[in-house]
Amino acid sequence: MIGKLVFKDGSIFEGESFGALLSRAGEVVFNTGMVGYPESLTDASYVGQILILTYPLIGNYGVPDKKYWESDSIKISGLIVSNYINTPSHFQSRQTLSSWLKKSKVPALEIKDTRFLTQKIREKGVMLGKIVINKNISFYDPNKDNLVALVSTKKIIYEPPLASPSLTWQGKTVILVDCGTKRNIIRSLLKRHIKVITVPWDFDPFENTHLGRWRSNDFDSSEVNKFDGIVISNGPGDPKMAKTTIATVKKALAKNIPTLGICLGHQLLALAAGGDTYKLKFGHRSQNQPCIQEGTNRCFITTQNHGFAVGKIPRGFKPWFTNANDGSNEGLIHEKLPFMSVQFHPESTPGPYDTEWIFDYFLKKL
Repeated sequence: MIGKLVFKDGSIFEGESFGALLSRAGEVVFNTGMVGYPESLTDASYVGQILILTYPLIGNYGVPDKKYWESDSIKISGLIVSNYINTPSHFQSRQTLSSWLKKSKVPALEIKDTRFLTQKIREKGVMLGKIVINKNISFYDPNKDNLVALVSTKKIIYEPPLASPSLTWQGKTVILVDCGTKRNIIRSLLKRHIKVITVPWDFDPFENTHLGRWRSNDFDSSEVNKFDGIVISNGPGDPKMAKTTIATVKKALAKNIPTLGICLGHQLLALAAGGDTYKLKFGHRSQNQPCIQEGTNRCFITTQNHGFAVGKIPRGFKPWFTNANDGSNEGLIHEKLPFMSVQFHPESTPGPYDTEWIFDYFLKKL
């Protein structure tokens, strides 16, 4: 069946449907990564967005078991590819991409010239669009909603370390504020023998008088009061919408609690400390963004997925990393206190592991 990708500027592109036969609207963005579509499609940072994948062959290695996803379901609003491959070949494949999309009720179109679509967005900036199949619908701007509240966990989840505690971080506990966290952030902490307590975006670990309504698995509720550091996860949308999380981070900074922000968490930390954020023209969504560590000649290749960035650097902080392509800020670190954040994804999935050391650097501050 033929469907249409309709941009708000009036341009229309037809394509062959290989997903769910329904219409969906959102913000149209592109990702230039060569691999990793199962991880990208399940990344909550894509909520409200129609994703264009520029690599020409998509679907050729199928869809792996759920344990390899970055969340429990597909999070994108729609998918656009150049060539869909319905005959996957990979030992981890459990289903085709088409069947996964249909079961998940996510539309997808095969539009041959994804390069042209990408050039259009790079020239004019990201814009609203919709995939229309059978029924026309209105445009939808996801950045006007608090998407973090939509994707965050509704319960407190305790997860013990994957192995016996190491001497380095024996008995240490980290609160992970879930703004739409990728599962590999949790895996990266657990494999370093850290106890991880994942909490909702609007949970205040400093005033937890109603734990009963939050708890989802068996653990000592006093654990929530005995944490050594805070990690603020990635997530979708405008960071200024997550006002409750910003207020919680302000408390953490005031108490000098070691804090690490990742992606959206980087922006939230900046806002909590008195900085400011702005919307990028077309965002960074790929696995090859070059980031230079300030004060060095080292350039790390990073995985990124964000449409907003930090503009004003908060007082007391200094730039930690800078994007080598456009000069935008890619990280902050406090001049004296244990506060730090990165705009990229040190946990990768998909992408390179160049910056996984960020977790070790942070945990040494606990």
